[in-house]
Amino acid sequence: MNQTVELVRLWGEYEQSHPGATIEGFCRSTLAGSIRKERTVEPEWQLRPDLNGALIKLISRIGKFQMIYTNKALEGTGLDQIEEFGIMVAIFNGKEPIKSEVIFSNMLELSSGTNILVRLKSKSLISEYDDQDDKRVKRLQLTKKGEKVLKAAKEQILKVVGMLAQDLTEDDKQLCLQLLTPIDSRFSAIIQKQKGKPFDEIYQENTHLR
Repeated sequence: MNQTVELVRLWGEYEQSHPGATIEGFCRSTLAGSIRKERTVEPEWQLRPDLNGALIKLISRIGKFQMIYTNKALEGTGLDQIEEFGIMVAIFNGKEPIKSEVIFSNMLELSSGTNILVRLKSKSLISEYDDQDDKRVKRLQLTKKGEKVLKAAKEQILKVVGMLAQDLTEDDKQLCLQLLTPIDSRFSAIIQKQKGKPFDEIYQENTHLR
């Protein structure tokens, strides 16, 4: 069958079963369908994640790859771990933010984030000063040494992420960002408010169950 004719047929079927269908949604659905056909049958006795679990497990594994390689790449830069880099980026981008903003933007516990800030300060990579309007509040900034270290660390980080994403096309990367950004936006807005709540309550709030 002519591939153009087949494409039109598939689009017609998709449009009929999906009111308000878009080309983008059709392409994603068609791609997902071809991936499902390629799946191998797993032994029934093995514990396997469902589709949600498989997706989150994959994202988590990629995150672990990034952490392992990043910590290795940071050797010799003046930073010891990815969390220190994240803290310094938050200070740089935040234009002299307060401590809590820096810590929570990196999704760290207050105690862990504070320890990292103390460590960076002891290395003379950051400094703090009193807020002009509220002397109880401390604001953070990078030192000249810190800016130099951050620049060197950034170059190493770019190598890591480039290495991890090298098998994806630019379009693949844009699609991944488009699909996953809503998850980040949703939970970034609520995770700090929900930290002190039991999971059952969090689950009900996030799945609209009552």
